[in-house]
Amino acid sequence: MKDEHPVRTLCETLAVSRSGYYDWCREAAQRAAAAQAFRDEVARIHTESGGTYGSPRVTRELRRAGRKVGHNRVARALRECGLQGRLRCRYVVRTTDSAHDHPIAPNRLPAQPAPVAPNQVWVSDLTYVETGEGWLYLAGVLDLYSRRLIGWAMASSLATALPLAALQMALLHRRPPQGLIHHSDRGVQYASAEYRRVLDQHGLVASMSRRGNCYDNATMESFWSTLKHELIYRRVFLTRAAATTAIFDFVERFYNRRRLHSSLDYQSPLDFEALHAKSTQTA
Repeated sequence: MKDEHPVRTLCETLAVSRSGYYDWCREAAQRAAAAQAFRDEVARIHTESGGTYGSPRVTRELRRAGRKVGHNRVARALRECGLQGRLRCRYVVRTTDSAHDHPIAPNRLPAQPAPVAPNQVWVSDLTYVETGEGWLYLAGVLDLYSRRLIGWAMASSLATALPLAALQMALLHRRPPQGLIHHSDRGVQYASAEYRRVLDQHGLVASMSRRGNCYDNATMESFWSTLKHELIYRRVFLTRAAATTAIFDFVERFYNRRRLHSSLDYQSPLDFEALHAKSTQTA
């Protein structure tokens, strides 16, 4: 309208002052710039998460940075940017073949109270990733308190050496106390004499899931689901080396250090452990 009529005429017609009109234009421009800056910030957080964060986690990231924002505003900004979080489909669990003659440890988790500190309960499991060279097998050890992946190993076979390497990594970095519960499925690798020997040497107490019940190890299965939906299913790996590099990067640079967990009050595993360490020092 102002392109067709002089500002003076418009102001006289609307019975407003020219200074008031210019103030309104300036404020409208400032609001538009602020809205765009907010959309840019939301898009940046979404991008830095690898395109996995939806409005709940983006909102938490903004609040951690001191921004007072609501979930609806963030959700609207994501829509305006044409972005959405990674939608998780139902994760189909492959149970481990437990047809072997090795001893089976009882499931000690039901009688165990929820851990209140790191290095009280570890959970372990195996999974696999498809590559152009064939399967890449992955073993992991997760601290049940903080959901931090503390040990992992990758190989082209499912030999006992694979989960044993993941366990050795966890032992090296954590040096757990005697009596820590180590939970796994009934797979032959975890029940083997070699694996049990290492547990005994370090005073770890073995615990195993019930036969065919993957939900006894739900936290570890949840981690595999996160890894697969936020990384594996979104990429094509031509080589095992490429998959190994991507998984290492996901775990070390994103999952342990930055990914917000709803079960940890939207903190990362490292931040959750740091908060516990700080609280014990001041207690």
